Amino acid sequence: MARSNAPKIELTAYDDLFQTDESRAEAALSKIRDIPVSEIDEFPDHPFKVLMDEDMEQLVESIKRNGVMTPATVRLKEDGRYELISGHRRKKACELAGLETLKCEVKELSRDEAIIIMVESNLQRSTILPSEKAFAYKMRLEAMNRQGERSDLTSSPMGTKLRSDAELAEKVGESRNQIQRYIRLTELVPEILQMVDEKQIAFRPAVEISYLSEEQQYTLLEAMQYSDATPSLAQAIKMKKFMQDGKLTNEVIQSIMEEEKPNQKEKPAFRDERITKLIPKSVPKGQESDFVVKALEFYNRHLQRQRSQER
Repeated sequence: MARSNAPKIELTAYDDLFQTDESRAEAALSKIRDIPVSEIDEFPDHPFKVLMDEDMEQLVESIKRNGVMTPATVRLKEDGRYELISGHRRKKACELAGLETLKCEVKELSRDEAIIIMVESNLQRSTILPSEKAFAYKMRLEAMNRQGERSDLTSSPMGTKLRSDAELAEKVGESRNQIQRYIRLTELVPEILQMVDEKQIAFRPAVEISYLSEEQQYTLLEAMQYSDATPSLAQAIKMKKFMQDGKLTNEVIQSIMEEEKPNQKEKPAFRDERITKLIPKSVPKGQESDFVVKALEFYNRHLQRQRSQER
């Protein structure tokens, strides 16, 4: 009897065809496993900081007592290692607690899908620094733009960008303009961006400063240190305008920073605490320099008298 060469038809199993929610949940659980911490790599350019603060101490103690309650999210890389998508604080806490493994859910994700999930999971934090929002929004918007370009190749790049802006604004509860302002902060030099995080520079002036070149920003940083002041919004806008006109020189930056601001508090004549603590409080404001000069003149006369007596 001749053997048939007809292709074999495989039918979908009955259980797979009529899979229940319960069985799907069990299938998902099968992807949750304990993975050695040494095999888990950080997410590239992760914009969120893992702080060694009181919350971290509490998390470490909780993990020591109860283990990791909520699995971290990872994806398998081509080299067989894992990439951490969400759970950076949990991973660090496990290391501090002396655990060698981290409970993880392994997901099959593309690079852009991983970026979007990473940003979404970290934006749930109670405290987020301006720099963290800035780089997170930038990464996510770029990922959304790439996804849009692939899914609708007939649309223009600008059209995709506008849709992505609006979608991201709706998801995070910020206006499109505010998202773009945050993304502008990524153009700041690290030293000035840190000042924004530490609330030494206000958000809106920082956005205007971001339009200055790197060299101009470092000149401004020196001017801020020299004048012991940060630019107001009006001063930042003025510097941006001079820059756009090609007239923002070092001298212009220094001159703008030396402008007196409305309601500006009078600065002490001396910053050195060794000097200020020796000036009596009875000395009127603005006359501290006169007091110090007279004190030095008196001291010099005293030294002269001593020398005369020694002869």
